[in-house]
Amino acid sequence: MEMLDDILKAFQLIIQSDQRILEITLRSLFVSGVATFFAILWGIPIALFLGTRNFRGKFVIKSFFNTMIGIPTVALGLILFLIFSKAGPLGLFRLLYSPGAIIIGETILILPIIVSFATTAIESVDPEIMNLAKTLGASEDQALFAVLKEALDGIVVAGIASFNRAIAELGIALIVGGNIAGWTEVLTTAISNETAKGNIELSIALGIILLLLVFGITLASLAINTLRRRRK
Repeated sequence: MEMLDDILKAFQLIIQSDQRILEITLRSLFVSGVATFFAILWGIPIALFLGTRNFRGKFVIKSFFNTMIGIPTVALGLILFLIFSKAGPLGLFRLLYSPGAIIIGETILILPIIVSFATTAIESVDPEIMNLAKTLGASEDQALFAVLKEALDGIVVAGIASFNRAIAELGIALIVGGNIAGWTEVLTTAISNETAKGNIELSIALGIILLLLVFGITLASLAINTLRRRRK
């Protein structure tokens, strides 16, 4: 019965648009959104290079990115903590316990997902598409864009998976962010902290929002992809 009361109170907090919940949610969307943007910005060119070229060492590079998908977030968080701390090589920039530190950490975390998924999608595109584009007078960049367009569905999936991984991540946000209220507190760190303090109704409310964001964004993106394919 007590659990049911906590769940009802959690829904009340969400319906009433609790100010703290709203701030934490918006901060989480911002941090993970920016991290996903940078991961896509850097990851797609790498994936295009790997997916359209054959060269010695390609297997090693692909294997590295595939392996990095499974890196423990606490381990990556600890490495970044040492780098960003006052005694670390980037301590001068005072990034530790800032949203910027979380963004950098999440970008590094999800970059392998973008590269691996997008590379697979690009490699599945018929090589003749690029050759045909060049035959019709397209430049190298235009031919690569044609390949990218054909692989768009797979790239969208990569983006969704990366964002979901980023927003649901705890280790990096907690270690280099510090879960500072009003500054680096995001959904996952707040859930962990409030649960430890016994504030279960707030934890449940934040957990519901996190699940709704992950499922909602995934379903919306897949629906858009489906409509786009039907219009082809």
